[in-house]
Amino acid sequence: MSKAAPAAPPAPARRSRWLRVPFKILVWFVILSLLFVGLYRFVPPPVTLTMILDGNGITKDWMSLDDIDPDMARAAIAAEDSKFCSHHGFDAVAIAQAMRRNASGGRIRGGSTISQQVAKNVFLFQGGGFVRKGFEAWFTVLIEAFWGKRRIMEVYLNVAETGIGTYGVNAGAMRYFGHDASRLTRADAARIAAILPLPKKRAAKAPTGFTRRYGHSIAARIGVVQRDGLDACIR
Repeated sequence: MSKAAPAAPPAPARRSRWLRVPFKILVWFVILSLLFVGLYRFVPPPVTLTMILDGNGITKDWMSLDDIDPDMARAAIAAEDSKFCSHHGFDAVAIAQAMRRNASGGRIRGGSTISQQVAKNVFLFQGGGFVRKGFEAWFTVLIEAFWGKRRIMEVYLNVAETGIGTYGVNAGAMRYFGHDASRLTRADAARIAAILPLPKKRAAKAPTGFTRRYGHSIAARIGVVQRDGLDACIR
């Protein structure tokens, strides 16, 4: 006499079992996020996905913010994020302006702050659309809460791409000027900042055209950043 097949679990139990899987994934994601953010508060990120996927090798040389010439951080603020010291990771005005420009057509431009760029460069990858933007927002909130502005700027200046296969302003300074980032002139710092949006297509040494004009503009704004205390949070 054959035994009867066991009864299937009721529908609510099946739904509960399936809900536990994404819940566990979410919990582990939060835990790992907090662990890595906490670790990188004190330890330099050894490598990023952008570096690994570059295909041009990796040249980098970490330098502390205390040793990098102060004009380099001022140049980054002048070029990339003038409200760096006053926002909490997001610049609503810049995001709205970028959305309006992009809606009108032409070259797509973002409204990312330095904090958002660090979140993307350290923990995520280039591209990815709105899904990546969601993760980027999560990590931006975390680094703003746990790192503070000085650490965010320090990591930014050390992981930002500054040339083909070159990462960080110290490696960039060696590549273009033959000396480290502690000896940057204001013009040097402005030129490195000018190439950050397109480091594979622009060069900081003997720049021409738009890159040269943009560098001059940034050099002029470095003085404004210093005069108006726009770098006060990292001094």
